[in-house]
Amino acid sequence: MSTTHHDWLAAAPYTLALGAGFFGFFAHTGVLRALEESGAARPRRVVGVSAGALAGGLWASGLGAEEIEATLVALRRPDFWDPGWPLGGLLRGDKFAARLHELLDARGVSMLEQCPTPFATVVYELAGRRARVLERGRLASAIQASCTVPLMFRPVRHEGRLLVDGGVADRDGQTALADDERVLHHRLVSRSPWRRLTGRAQVVSNMSERSGRKVMQIDALPRVSPFRLEWGPRALATAREATLRWLDAPA
Repeated sequence: MSTTHHDWLAAAPYTLALGAGFFGFFAHTGVLRALEESGAARPRRVVGVSAGALAGGLWASGLGAEEIEATLVALRRPDFWDPGWPLGGLLRGDKFAARLHELLDARGVSMLEQCPTPFATVVYELAGRRARVLERGRLASAIQASCTVPLMFRPVRHEGRLLVDGGVADRDGQTALADDERVLHHRLVSRSPWRRLTGRAQVVSNMSERSGRKVMQIDALPRVSPFRLEWGPRALATAREATLRWLDAPA
């Protein structure tokens, strides 16, 4: 009998890497639902970038995928839409920060190093013009910083540095991964123009299939946005079903 992807995950500890993609946290949550439902081995570590930081950070903090799904499905634009004077971004980000704190405070997890499953997120440091990995410090602000799409949200100050969306320079979280690390990577198709802002600062990804890496990229996901939140549940369900099929497929 052939070895499946489910078997590959169970064979040895692995890291789950959830990549950047505008409002891709619905699809990432579908992947997490499938991993839980299938009984797949839980990752020893989670790496998240942008949308992956939101879904992955909440999951690593102890929230179940079903609870994350319920939160996202209930999401409405007024829940995070707080425009102000456009000083660095259209949205202030205060509503987003408040909701993150509400979710994380309920778990009693306020710091990155307190996550039951070790979690790292990738951000982009404006002063240094480079990707950085956050593994210590305030969890809510680290997640928010990695999700701070330039011009949409104002930069976030974390540990004395001004930070924005990690996907600007490293969509796949390569900055947080060791060359020999065993990784399952859920990669979202890029539709973002922001990488052009950084030129040579862009991290070159090598996420090709090899013995220690598995890359799952789901085609034809609905394109969710602040003005198309109603497509979120469909994106989540599509990703969940595709992941369940992938887990049963030969590795």
